Amino acid sequence: MTTLPTTITALPVTAVTCLEDRSLVERTAALELTAGVQRLRLGPITALAVDRSLRTSLEDSPDAGVLDARIVRSWTPRPPLPPTAEDSELRRHVHTLEQEQLTEDAHRRRLEARLTLLGRLAADLLREIGEGAGRGEVERSRWSRELDRVDAERESYGEQLRSVRARLRALDEELSEARQALERAEEEPAELVAYVELTVEARAAGPAELTVTHLTPCALWRPAYRATLTEGTLRLETEAVVWQHTGEDWSGVRLTLSTARSALAGEPPRLVEDVLTLRERTAEERRTVEVELREEEISSTGPAADGLPGVDDGGEVRVLTAPAPASVPGDGRPHRLPLTAFGTPATSEYACAPELSPLVTRVVRFQNGAGHALLAGPVDLVLGSGFTGRGELAFTAPGAPAELSFGSTDGYRVVRETEESRSNSGLSQRTTVTRTVRLHLSRFSGPQEHDEQLITLRERIPVSEVSAVEVRLRKESCSPAPDALDAEGIARWDLTLPPGGRRTVTLVYEVSATAKVAGI
Repeated sequence: MTTLPTTITALPVTAVTCLEDRSLVERTAALELTAGVQRLRLGPITALAVDRSLRTSLEDSPDAGVLDARIVRSWTPRPPLPPTAEDSELRRHVHTLEQEQLTEDAHRRRLEARLTLLGRLAADLLREIGEGAGRGEVERSRWSRELDRVDAERESYGEQLRSVRARLRALDEELSEARQALERAEEEPAELVAYVELTVEARAAGPAELTVTHLTPCALWRPAYRATLTEGTLRLETEAVVWQHTGEDWSGVRLTLSTARSALAGEPPRLVEDVLTLRERTAEERRTVEVELREEEISSTGPAADGLPGVDDGGEVRVLTAPAPASVPGDGRPHRLPLTAFGTPATSEYACAPELSPLVTRVVRFQNGAGHALLAGPVDLVLGSGFTGRGELAFTAPGAPAELSFGSTDGYRVVRETEESRSNSGLSQRTTVTRTVRLHLSRFSGPQEHDEQLITLRERIPVSEVSAVEVRLRKESCSPAPDALDAEGIARWDLTLPPGGRRTVTLVYEVSATAKVAGI
């Protein structure tokens, strides 16, 4: 025979696995079971717990089993009573301001009603004067006296109304600040709470350890980093930024961070029709080839740019564990928790792409020695002088090279100039477009700088996708010739500049096409 539980057993949070958009919460409690079937109530727990994800297990008790487990909720609204002496002074101050606001608002409504009546009285008096003057009745003294009295009352009540409205605006601002301070300082008791009700059957009385797990929304995490560069050594600290507003605090829990996307597992991809058709080319299409110059970004793996940014894990679920018990208040604010830290040798390079920006940026390259994959996330950049800005770290596999931009430097200036010429060859019936790009690089140095600095310049040339269009780099006309040219058409120069030095780089390339090509 089952009986209703008379006592409530605490069920604290002991372990949390944070996912990309939710969390898996684990709770444990020590039970003292009696022989037979019994019903237990444990909690309270967050009312956001997902019912269908509830899982329970009894350990160290092979003679006991859970027959039924469910989440029940109870709603206890806060009574609309004034604060007592046990409440904080800030709460009593908010209550005083609210009462004063109600009083002033009622006074404002009375003044507006009085002014409305005085306006009607003035209209009636003016109508009476008009009708009396039309009939030849002239009562100047009474009319003047009545008009003066109405105008004086309207002015008096109007001044009172302006004062009341000004006081209401001041009260609104003061009350808003007081409520914000109260929200930051205190937390309202939850009106909706949940409990776990268990039906347990035990063959013999004895202790048992209960483990309860369930999913909870309103809790997520994102990776963040802090990079400190000192004399050729980079120290990278990995942190987890955790938000949770579940209605309860996590105190001293075992925290695990996962990139698993449980919400996407149960939704199959949509299949759409892709219809291919064939048609004969027209005579005009056979005679000409339409080409155009387009910008194309080099694609890479990672999350989609649209919508809320997720966690880029390289397509594989990554799991990180906090090295120490973590505490995360349920206030919905970001809390940074340290995960790992490592130091590694780093090389610095001053790089510039003048077509995109005239700034010279310091780029630091290093190897991932964290022992785990570095997920994509923001990086706080720290140099010898302190915090210098915030960058972005791309996904980096363990042991793979990575790079960070530490911002631009004011000691360099780059000016880009372009020229274009066009020629036609009547014999081969080809059109040739010659483009010349000149890059003027200057270095402004202080009196304490004496060493040469290596600068890497990058400039691109078009890449042809059709055989009718050819792109050729004229190395004999380049000054100096590029040190490297990759398959994407990126030309690179490694230049050394002394303090106060200047260099000019010239890039010349040709784009030639046959007569049947249109669009060049």
